[in-house]
Amino acid sequence: MILNSWGRYPQTVANLLEPLSTDAVQRLINAHGKEGSLIARGAGRSYGDSALASTVLSSRFLDSFIAFDEEAGVIHCGSGVSLDAILKVSIPKQWFLTVIPGSKFVSVGGAIAADVHGKNHHIDGTFCQQIIEFSLLLASGEIVTCSPTDNPDLFYASCGGMGLTGVIVDAKIQLSKVPSVFIKRESIIAESLQSTFNILEANHSAKYSVAWLDCLALGEKLGRSVVYLGEHATDSRFNYKDGLSISVPFATPAFLLNKYSMTAFNSTYFNLKKIAGKNAKTNYDSFFFPLDNIKHWNKLYGQNGFLQYQFVVPTEAAFSAITDVLNKVALAGKGSFLTVLKKFGAANKNLLSFPKEGYTLTLDFKREKAIFPLLLELDDIVLASGGRLYLAKDARMTESMFKQGYPAWETFAKLKGRVDPNNIFGSLQSERLGLSSKHRN
Repeated sequence: MILNSWGRYPQTVANLLEPLSTDAVQRLINAHGKEGSLIARGAGRSYGDSALASTVLSSRFLDSFIAFDEEAGVIHCGSGVSLDAILKVSIPKQWFLTVIPGSKFVSVGGAIAADVHGKNHHIDGTFCQQIIEFSLLLASGEIVTCSPTDNPDLFYASCGGMGLTGVIVDAKIQLSKVPSVFIKRESIIAESLQSTFNILEANHSAKYSVAWLDCLALGEKLGRSVVYLGEHATDSRFNYKDGLSISVPFATPAFLLNKYSMTAFNSTYFNLKKIAGKNAKTNYDSFFFPLDNIKHWNKLYGQNGFLQYQFVVPTEAAFSAITDVLNKVALAGKGSFLTVLKKFGAANKNLLSFPKEGYTLTLDFKREKAIFPLLLELDDIVLASGGRLYLAKDARMTESMFKQGYPAWETFAKLKGRVDPNNIFGSLQSERLGLSSKHRN
């Protein structure tokens, strides 16, 4: 069948397998032989080709809850369980996921494989830093327990390892006790990029922080933004939110997304926020997952799909690098509806995990021929600043850029060679980046 991920680019013809149990996954791995690369796939929420291969093994039926220790706040579940399903179970018990990405429909296995992060990385780190242990099915068919103390080399390689070490079949996750799932949100207008940085730095202790940028503003308005700060309210409200949503039924015509419509949207959004209230109390769903209320929003970018470009650069180089990136994007007129700036804390021990201390910027671009030369120019800025791109968002990074941005790649490759000597686990992305071979032994 034809498969793609959330960016709807690229597409590939794949043999999709949907095993009903861990035993069935084992049998499929043992029978796989040498008929091409195989990669696990969760909810399909990665943006590029990291979960695409000739054979794709879906975890959709590994979606059982195994145990929930309500005293300790530890949940044990299959890798196909969504973060939304965890929230549905945990919120009424007054527990909450410590780290949440921008979509609640991500699977647990996918969240581990991408080592996802949220609006609180500077405080709580990544999703994998909340993982107690997980079970990993190796190419040999053996299932091993991985944690910081059991098979730590496999743990640090698999967290952020994009499924290249094996199939994550279940995990134990430490949740957090919070006073409420409602969020006290403060909105602060920043009239320039420097002001945006100043506000984020001054509010480093805020539990959650993120800035929406007008990526098409130029001159003194370059990088103007709305900075959102958040703390858990203290009203003891623990209601799971299953809100109403709208759906995009088909891909919109690509010509509707252009410099003028993007400029109008960005300017209107910014000006509306300037006159809106500064403080508000909002449910967690609206604060963490605003786009989840628009089903299939990825179709808004047209039939050809889109590319999400997310990079991180060290703190000392961040202002200059992001200024250069925003100038190039604005001058090219290739703006993004969603341009998000966040501050990262220290890196963790995971070999291919994306976050490191600094700032991360995320932009969405409609896929068209002219966007690829622009992205190469942005690559040069990121590399010159000591930065790197996020593997879970990548659809076109070069092997050279990957290896410069991820200095632990050789350690990862050696471990992968040891546990997967025949390169059973691989994706279109891993082949492009030199982490697995197209030609199996």
